[in-house]
Amino acid sequence: QVHLKESGGGSVQAGGSLTVSCTASGDIGNTCGMAWYRQVPGKEREQVFAIKKDGTITFVADFVKGRFTISQDKDTNTLYLKMTNLRTDDTAAYSCAAGVPDLYRGVPYCEFIYYGQGTQVIVSS
Repeated sequence: QVHLKESGGGSVQAGGSLTVSCTASGDIGNTCGMAWYRQVPGKEREQVFAIKKDGTITFVADFVKGRFTISQDKDTNTLYLKMTNLRTDDTAAYSCAAGVPDLYRGVPYCEFIYYGQGTQVIVSS
């Protein structure tokens, strides 16, 4: 079992910056990567970033390219999402996820099965 706890959400004006973090605990040794997701009420959760344990970024959503960055601190088991040039449509609950190795038709991949509760980010105009 992996436990994830996000923090750092809040309110910011459009064009501003905010960094949210996610601290992982528990059975971290068996994970293969982590990710950031966001969700707006009434809409499906969408992936923002995915990163492997070795630091390789495996997914970047088009809507954050050039504005958001992902990083991780292995010493503290903390994942960060630095958001700059925020827009009102970035308003969402941001949550982190941890994945475990799995196979799909014989191809290995990292399946994200652990999720945190999320932290709310509100961007006002």
